[in-house]
Amino acid sequence: MESREELTERILHLKEEKQAVILAHNYQVPEVQDVADFVGDSLGLSQQAAKTHAQRIVFCGVHFMAETASILCPDKKVLIPDLEAGCSLSATITAQDVRDWKARHPDGVVVCYVNTDAEVKAESDYCCTSTNAVKVVNAIPEGKEIFFVPDMFLGAYVSRTTGRKMEFWQGECHVHAGIKPEDINALRAEHPSADFLIHPECGCVSNCMNYLADGDIDSARTYIYSTEGMIRHVDRSPAKEFIVATETGILYRMEKDHPDRTFIAANPEAVCEYMKRITLEKVATSLERDIFEVKVPESIAVRARRSIQRMMELA
Repeated sequence: MESREELTERILHLKEEKQAVILAHNYQVPEVQDVADFVGDSLGLSQQAAKTHAQRIVFCGVHFMAETASILCPDKKVLIPDLEAGCSLSATITAQDVRDWKARHPDGVVVCYVNTDAEVKAESDYCCTSTNAVKVVNAIPEGKEIFFVPDMFLGAYVSRTTGRKMEFWQGECHVHAGIKPEDINALRAEHPSADFLIHPECGCVSNCMNYLADGDIDSARTYIYSTEGMIRHVDRSPAKEFIVATETGILYRMEKDHPDRTFIAANPEAVCEYMKRITLEKVATSLERDIFEVKVPESIAVRARRSIQRMMELA
């Protein structure tokens, strides 16, 4: 069996030989992050996919992310190292669910979180990420009915932030939904000087927003961010401790960038088994054998591209 160092060397050689770029989400395992050309959140990786000149994109993330790259780069070969790298949130909704709502609300606007498959994006008016969801909803004319899919926690956060009334699909990410208010309360009591960083997909986000509004928690040390927003906050914050409420994979990047700081997972068990399916061995095999290609049919891609491009224009 090859060592980590041998696998890394082989991947770097194959990447050059195949004119490939490796994109890795912040939740990937450390060794995969280390071989990536770009590590980031869904929006950042979408932007990198859109502007790369590489002939191949190896997407170390989950399936809907590779689909998005395929939609944005129809002339590139997009590979995902494991076809079973799915998403529990994306799986909660189908294109037919969106069509059914649109039939009842013909003048309504559908905003889909990027954590959806290509067919759902094709039925939507706007795509968004947690980074720009507020900006996307603010761009929709007042008075329009809005259907936000599929994450109810992100939808509730966006609705409260924008003041817009929206209908939400009752979907959730099993990892983020497992981060509970009691986890936060206990950790904040143990680490009163820590900055608290929370992803808007979290099951505790609505609770924390209520606490913030009521003054029950320190708003000066509580921040609701996308994963990349969390990274930027740590870069500029003078704090020495950070409680991080999102999937635990992001802690590696934070610790790597700031070894003098302390990072505490709000829930150490908040681990996405789908993200963790991708390993160095699978990345090497993907490059070597050109597997597994993700290609969205053009009849779907052309419609999904519109909703994604509207998101990118607002980014």
